[in-house]
Amino acid sequence: MGNCLSSGDATETAPPADAAKPASEKKAPKKASASAKKATVEDSKSGKSFGELYKIGKQLGEGAFSTVKEGSHTQSKESFAIKIVTKAKLSKEDEVALKDEIQVLEELKHKHIIRLYDVFEEPQYYYLVTEKMMGGELFDRIVQKSYYNEKEARDVCLILFDAMKYCHDHNVAHRDLKPENLLLASESDDSNIKIADFGFAKKVKEPNSLTTQCGTPGYVAPEILEGKSYDTQADMWSLGVIVYILLGGYPPFIEQNQRELFRKIRKGQYEFHEEYWGQVSDDAKNLIRQLLTVSPSKRYDANGAMKNSWIGADASKLAGQNLGANLDQLKKYNAKRKFKAAVKTVVAANKLNSLGPNLKANLD
Repeated sequence: MGNCLSSGDATETAPPADAAKPASEKKAPKKASASAKKATVEDSKSGKSFGELYKIGKQLGEGAFSTVKEGSHTQSKESFAIKIVTKAKLSKEDEVALKDEIQVLEELKHKHIIRLYDVFEEPQYYYLVTEKMMGGELFDRIVQKSYYNEKEARDVCLILFDAMKYCHDHNVAHRDLKPENLLLASESDDSNIKIADFGFAKKVKEPNSLTTQCGTPGYVAPEILEGKSYDTQADMWSLGVIVYILLGGYPPFIEQNQRELFRKIRKGQYEFHEEYWGQVSDDAKNLIRQLLTVSPSKRYDANGAMKNSWIGADASKLAGQNLGANLDQLKKYNAKRKFKAAVKTVVAANKLNSLGPNLKANLD
């Protein structure tokens, strides 16, 4: 099974490249072109090093290959998020995956997809300059609410479907959609959602041309677990899981035993428990059924999801569909999810590409 490089899989703080070298010994950086430039970073084309153009600030996150730090442009003082990837930690496959991520992000220019502004390759590190997400994770914002209704859930779904339609129209599969990768650009605007972490993203050259088994258990599509070739439809399954959580407050597939979890996913075995789903619109449940369809060819694509009757329903009607009891359940689920992230089980145990030879045992 091949490996995917996830931008969240990193464990070590990376100092700025060439930090310990005298100026006379510093090598000129290679510059990977990023078409989506802001005026503030246009001078990066001049051949200047990353350190001459950006000042590094506090650390925002880390994983096995990279760290993410605050950064500011030395002239404009504009703030960015800087992903620093340590070359020495990358296998050849990892480096290919990183370059795939860069290629994808350079191509994608959508208001609900995180923007890549600059890329530097220097002797020891890659530097990816992206927009800084000031609002944290979407689910963290939702659970702060005291009132929650179907209109709010629908508005989120519409944004996610629109962003995925854009990706899929550009033949890009994300392959790791989950709550951790849904971020907010600002602290005040709940609608400025950005899909992030394209570390597993891949260009789809033709239908069913992807074969690498990667993703996050609980969100991964059954065709990936079956070892079948797949395409962008795998993302729609992951979105189905997210929609289920947004409406019900808990995941559709829950098992402590990973083998049983995978069995349920492969069979599409889930329920709408009356306690939480009795008050949810039938149209909303139908949308989930169409997304959590085991057969990719029968599953909604992004176009189909956007045309669903619940997505187009009257806003005032959906605003009257209270999800208060489910919000309490979502708060519990989110707290558990955040705890797992804090102890790093998401990276260490919940990535398919880290299961290696044990994956088949978990599927048998």
